[in-house]
Amino acid sequence: MAKDIEASGFQSKDYQDPPPAPLIDAEELTQWSLYRAVIAEFIATLLFLYITVLTVIGYKSQIDNADPCGGVGILGIAWAFGGMIFVLVYCTAGISGGHINPAVTFGLFLARKVSLIRAILYMAAQCLGAICGCGLVKAFQKAYYTRYGGGANELADGYSTGTGLGAEIIGTFVLVYTVFSATDPKRNARDSHIPVLAPLPIGFAVFMVHLATIPITGTGINPARSFGAAVIYNNDKAWDDQWLFWVGPFIGAAIAAIYHQFILRAGAIKALGSFRSSSNM
Repeated sequence: MAKDIEASGFQSKDYQDPPPAPLIDAEELTQWSLYRAVIAEFIATLLFLYITVLTVIGYKSQIDNADPCGGVGILGIAWAFGGMIFVLVYCTAGISGGHINPAVTFGLFLARKVSLIRAILYMAAQCLGAICGCGLVKAFQKAYYTRYGGGANELADGYSTGTGLGAEIIGTFVLVYTVFSATDPKRNARDSHIPVLAPLPIGFAVFMVHLATIPITGTGINPARSFGAAVIYNNDKAWDDQWLFWVGPFIGAAIAAIYHQFILRAGAIKALGSFRSSSNM
């Protein structure tokens, strides 16, 4: 049976899939590595929101007070988001995995890459970090923050709710699918350069999705980013649309996890083969 699996390409000669993370691992709560990772996620998300929201507000203030063609533009905003993700994933990948996004954490949890305890703590840290990051922006530039929308995600005029939800689902799918592909342990075992390059395609995925969806929703694809901005800005429109930036990313992340694990990596066929082997014994 092992030879059949090997011949089918489901398992290379020098590689075996790591065991799935336990659903609930109480022992994790006694380990400093968990809390170090949670702190890393908090700080990374704080820095992410601080830089990106400042960029959005700065761009809006520039086009409001000067030449409409001035400022960084939508391209610059997309670079700010993608570039910060590249930098922060590079910095934190070896500590927390560099999620910086509850949707990424959710997708990895569904794929059994992280435990439920770690996933919940990561999401809480990410949301708290996002609130603190936006809070710093407001503290430093309160007048500009209030005048130019606080970087809050809202569905743009002229777009239906379905269009906004679809944009968030597809955009998050692109991101989480890229995360799975860039961090695939089988590729890492085969190609030693893959772990070093992983932050680059992830950052580029964020960049490209922002180019496509900024005009529609301002681009969420990260519930913590949308939640933190909504909490500090505290505008009715931002809260009314908030569900889009949770439901859409979580659906997109779930689809990406299923697609990568059960179709590309043939997880369902592997599980069926394992079940048949144990039944024959």
